[in-house]
Amino acid sequence: MTVQDIDRVDFVKEWEEWHRAKEEALAAPHGFLAITGLHWLGPEPARFEDAPGAWSSGADGVLVELAEGEELTVDGTVVRGRHAFGVVPERDSRYAGWGNAVLEVARRGGHDILRPRHPGNALRTSFRYTPAYAPDPRWVVTGRFLPFDEPRPVTVGAAVEGLEHVYDSPGQVEFELSGARHRLTAFDGKGPGGLMVLFTDSTSGVTTYAANRSLQIAAPGPDGTVVLDFNRATNLPCAYTDLATCPLPPAGNRLPVAVEAGERIPL
Repeated sequence: MTVQDIDRVDFVKEWEEWHRAKEEALAAPHGFLAITGLHWLGPEPARFEDAPGAWSSGADGVLVELAEGEELTVDGTVVRGRHAFGVVPERDSRYAGWGNAVLEVARRGGHDILRPRHPGNALRTSFRYTPAYAPDPRWVVTGRFLPFDEPRPVTVGAAVEGLEHVYDSPGQVEFELSGARHRLTAFDGKGPGGLMVLFTDSTSGVTTYAANRSLQIAAPGPDGTVVLDFNRATNLPCAYTDLATCPLPPAGNRLPVAVEAGERIPL
């Protein structure tokens, strides 16, 4: 794909619609900006100011003991007393309603966590927008997918100190940018066959978030062709809140060029 192949008016319009939808999801009543706490659960029951009940975690999964007068709504059913959420798979989440709040029960890096989401959280109510570079077709790059013979487990760090994530990588994407060839380790992305790369570049910590940015890539074509639209490089939730457990880029996923495209450091 070349710059000449792209209708600039439609390109900008589609990017604006995409970015607007992303901002709306981020600032939704129970989106990431509504999170008020990141609570690590253990064998001893613990209570928290932003959620009802005493929460614990063990071999059988997450358990909450609700006191008299406390209740949650789980899958449309009101629960009182003791409720077992069971074992939550890694990188999965389950949700319970509490008044106008939603409580997220999740597992990250081998640890069970509780993250209450309150619509009135100041981080959400004061959010304005995420700055971004103006969309430019020259940052749409055609490359190719280089699959591994078998997916390889890749251990990466996390926004939370001491936490690690393990993802299976199906391969790498190779492309040319600023006159040089680059390769990035890819993970599974959204949609069937889609890919996702986490990366930093020379703008990281200057005009873009220092720790990472994420780019979704549509499924490769029959010949392995992929299209990387760096205009859609996005911040992960950890760019906005310390209450996220976002993964960091794999070793080698730092581009030695300035990718002046996509989202910038949040306000």
